[in-house]
Amino acid sequence: MKYTRLIVCGDSYSEGMSDQIVNGQYRGWADRLADVMTKDVSGFSYANLAIRGKLLKQVIDDQLPVALSYVTGPETLLTFHAGANDALRPSYKPEVAQALYADAVRRAAASGATVMLFTVLERTGNTGRGSDVWAARFGEFNKIVRKVGAEVGAIIIDANNETFFSDNRFLAFDRLHLNAEGHHRVAQALLEKLGYQFDPAWRIPLPPAAPTPWLKKRAISAIWFFTFALPWIWRRLRGKSSGDGRTAKYPTPTAWPLR
Repeated sequence: MKYTRLIVCGDSYSEGMSDQIVNGQYRGWADRLADVMTKDVSGFSYANLAIRGKLLKQVIDDQLPVALSYVTGPETLLTFHAGANDALRPSYKPEVAQALYADAVRRAAASGATVMLFTVLERTGNTGRGSDVWAARFGEFNKIVRKVGAEVGAIIIDANNETFFSDNRFLAFDRLHLNAEGHHRVAQALLEKLGYQFDPAWRIPLPPAAPTPWLKKRAISAIWFFTFALPWIWRRLRGKSSGDGRTAKYPTPTAWPLR
C-alpha cells in the first residue's frame, strides 16, 4: 500500500533527536521517511506530534486523541512509540505501563489507520549496572509491544532483530539518542518494511572501531556525565522534563515536503 498520510506519536526518538537540524528542527527518521513516501502519491501530508521527554501516559493523553482525529482510513500510517522514558524512571511500574500501552494500541487500530509499532532497543552498546537494569525492563516491555501488535495486526519494527544496532556509534554523544547515521538507518529499515525504495546498505555493520585509549575514554565519560547525565538527574529530582513547554514540530497534517 502507498500511504497518503503519515502521523507520528511519541517521544524524542520520534521527534528526531539528535539528527541534523533542518529548518530549526531535528530531522529524524520520520522526516526522512516522509521524504520518500511523498514521492509516490499526490496530496501526501505528514504530522509529527512527538515531543522529547514525554512519558507514556502523556503521549496517550495529549497526542493520541489528536492523531486519531487525523486518520482517514488504512491509507493513513500511524506510528506509535512510547514507554521507554517510563522504564528509565526508578518509580517505573511495568504492569501499569503495559496496560496503558496495550489499550492505546487497540484504540489506534480501531481508528482504521495502519498502525506501526516499535520495540525498544534493549542493548545499545553501553555497559554498566544501569544498562543491565534498563535492558531487562525494555525486554519485558517489548513483550507487550509484540503481543498487542500481533493482536491488532500492526506493523512491528523490532530493532533487536538487527544486532548491529547495538553498536553505540549509532548514538549521539549523549549515549541515548540516535545520531544522523542511526536515524538514516532506521528510516531505511522502515522504507524496506513498507515496500518503498530504500538503501540496502543500511544493513551493513560499521567496520570494527579502533580501541580508545584509557585516558581519553575517561575524559569522554567525564564530559558526558557533566553535560548530559547530571542535568538529566537534576531534572528528575525536580520532576522536570526536557520536553516541558515544547510543542510538536508539525502538529497538523502538513503538505510535504515543506516549501
